[in-house]
Amino acid sequence: MTSTYSPSIDETIAATRNWLERAVIGLNLCPFAKAVHVKKQVRYVVSKATDSDTLLVDLERELQYLAKVSSEETDTTLLIHPYVLGNFDDFTDFLDLVDVTVRMQGLSGILQVANFHPDYCFSDAEPEDIGNYTNRSPFPTLHLIREESLDRAVRAFPEAATIYERNIETMERLGLDGWQALDVGALKKSGV
Repeated sequence: MTSTYSPSIDETIAATRNWLERAVIGLNLCPFAKAVHVKKQVRYVVSKATDSDTLLVDLERELQYLAKVSSEETDTTLLIHPYVLGNFDDFTDFLDLVDVTVRMQGLSGILQVANFHPDYCFSDAEPEDIGNYTNRSPFPTLHLIREESLDRAVRAFPEAATIYERNIETMERLGLDGWQALDVGALKKSGV
C-alpha cells in the first residue's frame, strides 16, 4: 500500500526552486522571472495549511507583506501549499476566494495572483495536453505579483502578448518525455 508523502518545508522550497530554474527560467516560459530570481527578490513561503480557511489566512498575510515591503527586497512571492488543495477542482474553486481576498484587502490594481498546480489544466484543454505543463508546478502554488513590476516587465518585453503561444510551441517541441527529463515534478516517496 502506498502512503502519502508530506515533504518538509526545505524539500518543498528546493523542489519549487528547481522547477523555477529548470522549467520557468530554463525554458523561458516567463521572460520576467530570471531577473527577480538572480536578484534574489523571490520570496518562497510554504503554507502549513491543511484546510482552505488556514490557507486563506496565509494568503492574506502574504498579500499584506508584499504590499508593504520594498520591491528591491521582495518583488514577488510564491505561496506554496503542499498540504491542501491537491485536487485541481478544489484548487480552482479556491481561486474565486483569492480574487475576493485581493479586492477586500484593497489591493486590486496593486497586486495580482497567478496560479500553478501539479495537475493544471486549461479550461479548453484535455488533461493530457502538453500545453497544460506551462502552468504545472511541483505543488499547488499561488504567485503573488506586483502590478507595477508586471507593467514594467511588459514594457521591456514588447512581445508579451505572444508569450502564451510561444510557451505552447515550446512545450510541443519538448514533449512529455522532455518535460519528464527536466525532473521538475513534486517529490514522491512510497511506503508500506
